[in-house]
Amino acid sequence: MTKKLTLFFILGLLTVLLGLIFAVVAFNSVSAVDGLAGIYALFGLIPVIIIIILDRICVWKFGTKKVNKVQFYIAGIFILLFILNWIRLQLQ
Repeated sequence: MTKKLTLFFILGLLTVLLGLIFAVVAFNSVSAVDGLAGIYALFGLIPVIIIIILDRICVWKFGTKKVNKVQFYIAGIFILLFILNWIRLQLQ
């Protein structure tokens, strides 16, 4: 099983777990606003589930090593963009 783990799969599972915990806690709250926040959190999990499914298809088709390489490139680009945006905001 550990040979088939990828970055997006692990992050996706953590997101689903935390999202479900938040949604259950929000549903059991007293106010209607918290219930709506729980529904919003559940709808936010739909893209995560789609990414997990696409990840598993890519692992099945191309292999874990190639998929992880691409996913780390994507994550690195997002981190670089985050840093560049932070620098841009500091210079304003």
